[in-house]
Amino acid sequence: MNRSSVLFSLMIGSLLLSACGVKAGDSCRGGGYTCASEKEALECRDEVWRTLQCRGASGCSESDGTVQCDMQGNLVGDSCAASAEGRGLCTADNRGVLECRMGVLTLVKTCGTCVMDDTHVTCEP
Repeated sequence: MNRSSVLFSLMIGSLLLSACGVKAGDSCRGGGYTCASEKEALECRDEVWRTLQCRGASGCSESDGTVQCDMQGNLVGDSCAASAEGRGLCTADNRGVLECRMGVLTLVKTCGTCVMDDTHVTCEP
C-alpha cells in the first residue's frame, strides 16, 4: 500500500463492531464500521448501516479492532465516512480533487496533476 492510500484507509476505522449478518439499510446503534465484502465497508450512521465503497487496491480489511477502507479510486457520488468529512483525495486519474461533503464524495477542483502525501492533497497546474 502506498503512502497516499494509507491516509484514506486509516480514516475509516477506529471502532470495529461485530456485524455478523448485517447489511446496508439494517438498523444499528451508536457508530462503527465493518467490512461487508472485499470492496465495501458498512458504517453505522444515523442508526442505519450504510455502504462505503473501498475501490482501492487494498479494498476493505479488518485487523486489531480497526476497519480499513482504501478509498483510492473512489468516484464522485460514492459515499464517504463521517470520519472523512471535509477531507480530500485525488480522483482515480489524478486530474482532480474529491472532498467528502455530507457523506458523499464531491469534485471540488480539477487540475493538471493531483498529488497526495500523508497529510495534504495538492492540485498542481
